Amino acid sequence: MLLESLVCTAIAVYFEARGEPSEGQLAVAHVIQNRIEDARYPDNACAVVKQGYYWQGHPIRDKCQFSFWCDGKPETINDMMAWGFAIDIAEATMKGYLYDTTSGATHYHAYYVQPSWSYQFTRTVRINDHIFYRREME
Repeated sequence: MLLESLVCTAIAVYFEARGEPSEGQLAVAHVIQNRIEDARYPDNACAVVKQGYYWQGHPIRDKCQFSFWCDGKPETINDMMAWGFAIDIAEATMKGYLYDTTSGATHYHAYYVQPSWSYQFTRTVRINDHIFYRREME
């Protein structure tokens, strides 16, 4: 397993779901893994997590697949316990040790928003504060 992929997955879990119970954090890690395995998305964790629109080498605010990556806030890890847990979840997911409770989801959003893309995908499950979707093959 590549250390870089582990770190990118853990960063996404930490910033997207550290306030969620373990099932929610695991689900975010599975979305990354599901995208890696889907030919329509990049084939490595860092490219998946950093996917979006860029201007002069910088992500355009609110135009990324993972909102933390381009929300304009610095990615500063302050909670070492949550960071360690995010690393454990990323590693277990990447090694295939944990069951995918999202049923193959490639997308998710917070329950209190309704992005336009959500109508085009198949809803698979709600886990705590996130709703997960699978993008069917075209």
